[in-house]
This record gives sequence, structure tokens and C-alpha cells, in this order.
Amino acid sequence: MTNRIALASLSLAALALAACGGSHSATPAAEPPAVSTRVAVAERVAADRRTELAGTVAAEKSTAVSSRVMAMVTAVHVQMGDEVRAGQPLVSIDPSAAEGQVAQARGALAQAEAALTLARRNHERFSALAATQSASELEVDLARMQFEQAQGAVEQARGAVAAAQSVARESRVVAPFSGRVAARLVEVGDLAALGRPLAMIESREGRRLVVGVPETVAQAAALKPGDPLAVSLDAQPALGEITGRVAEVSPGPDPVTHTYTVKIDLPLAPGTAVAAGAAGRAYLPVGRREAVLVPREALVESGGLTLVVVRDADGRAQSRVVTLGDTAADGRVEILSGLSGGETVALGLAVAPTAGARLEVQP
Repeated sequence: MTNRIALASLSLAALALAACGGSHSATPAAEPPAVSTRVAVAERVAADRRTELAGTVAAEKSTAVSSRVMAMVTAVHVQMGDEVRAGQPLVSIDPSAAEGQVAQARGALAQAEAALTLARRNHERFSALAATQSASELEVDLARMQFEQAQGAVEQARGAVAAAQSVARESRVVAPFSGRVAARLVEVGDLAALGRPLAMIESREGRRLVVGVPETVAQAAALKPGDPLAVSLDAQPALGEITGRVAEVSPGPDPVTHTYTVKIDLPLAPGTAVAAGAAGRAYLPVGRREAVLVPREALVESGGLTLVVVRDADGRAQSRVVTLGDTAADGRVEILSGLSGGETVALGLAVAPTAGARLEVQP
């Protein structure tokens, strides 16, 4: 009996609690604040499928300056990095040996001219004697031959003088064009020899990106001077992608690396400094593919992730984690995953709004 009374009491208490709970309605969740934003549509387009090729920036003109004079270096007038103008002295070489060669050549020319004078007179004498039958035809022919030989000797001696003077002028090595000293390769006291580089000069203006295109890429053989190629420079990220023009293409692949050498002219604005040797990239189109593009303003960085806020059919915000691809020529960014195209995305948000927040479209 006592147990039955206790159970009945517990049942009544439970019913009373249930009745009390049922007398109060649940408090609804607060509506997230609405967000005013501009919007754009994630566009699905046909885009180029590209291969990225690493390359190196080179000066449009670059040369190793040397001299034909073999003598001691007496002065070096420039340092690495110096700006030089065309004709400016770079290196001076002891001119003694070259001047001696010029003197020898001039002496040989004087002897040849004297021999020519004598041969001319002999030829004139024998010609006059032959007119009076006082000299044989053979004597006249020999005199003519000696005269012509003397003329040839004079021409040869004059050429030797010109060559010696040309070599002597190279005792003073000058810049072949205006530019910058890329390397200083000798010091005072070094021996300058035929073909030994003394300094490296590169042009200040004009830059090219040099890349190696694998021969397995079929488009490599189709490249020709004048073709446009998208390029970017690691040293100038603010430039983004720029359109270069193919300047040179090797006729065949290198037998060691099996790559075509391609040189691409860079359309840099005046005053844009890009050092030779800097890294760059060229993007070679290798076909077509489907791509989803959104404005860069649609990207929101949050906790190391890149998000895009999508406005659903009810006008509410839904955040999507996306994977980025290349940047298109118009500045839009390719979305590799997270969007399928056709979605309405919010623009210019600093942070992602609460999921379900209403997105009010700005006019």
C-alpha cells in the first residue's frame, strides 16, 4: 500500500511539471542582421589550359667586351654596376706592342712604295726603248711584271698598316653601346689576350624573358616571332600578368635538355626597373577548358581559408570555401572548386556574414 501511494504521488508530480512546461512557448532565435552588398554572377567560360614555364630575364643586348691586343692591362676605368655611354673607355692596355706593329707596317709600306717608284721608271724606260726597237719584247714584259708586282706589294703594305692601326686602337677598350657594366673581369696587371673577355656590358633598356619549352609540348614547334604570350615577373608582382611578344625561337630542341629556347620581349613601361637575371614565368596555352571566374572582390579571407559568399534563392548568405586558380587577363580569378558557375556572389565584404543572414543588394 505504501509503495502504491508513493508511485501515485510521483505520477502526479510529473503531470504537474508537464503541465507547467506546456504553459510557456519556446523563445524564437534572433534574426541575423541583414548585410548590404554589391553582387556579381560567377561566370562559367571557356578558358585556355596553360602550362607554366619558369624563365630568366635577360637584357635585350648583352656583350662580352674583349681586345685583340695581347699586352698588360694598365687601367680599369669602371666598376660593376656603373652606367656607361657608347664610346666610353672601359679598360686601357699597354699600347707599346701595338704601336711597334704599326711602325713596322709603315716601314714595310715605305719600302714597297720605293720599289714601286723604281719599277715604274724601269717600265717607262723599256717602253721607250721598245718604241725605237732598242729593247726586246721580253724585257718590256719583265719590266711590266715587276711594276705590277710592286703595285700589289704597296696595296698589301697599306692593308697591313690599316690592320695594325685597327689593333692599336683596341689598346683603349670602349663600350660598344650605352648600358650598364654587368661584370668587371680583369684587374690592373692582368694580361689581356685575344678573345679574353675584359668586361660584360648589358643594355639598360629592353628586357626579354628566356624560357625553355619542353619538346613534348606540341605547341612549342608552333610558336613563331610575334606571337603573344602571357608572362609574369617575380620581382614585379604588382604588374600581374602582362602580354609579351615572342622575339626568337630556336629552330630545334637542345640535344641535352630537349627544350626549345624561346625569347619573349617584355612590354615594360619606361622607368620600370627589372634586373637581368630576375625570375619570371611564361604561360603557354595547350588547349581549352571550362573555368568559373569571379571578381577578385568576391574573395574573403578567413582563418587561413578563402571564402566566397553566395546569395541563395531566398536572398540569404551562404559561405563557400573555394580553391583559386589563375588570374584572367581582365583581373577576375578562376575558381577551381567550390562554385559551379551561375551563382550570385557578394562583392567587397571584409568578413563573411553569419550563415542565413539576408543579403540586400545595393542598386
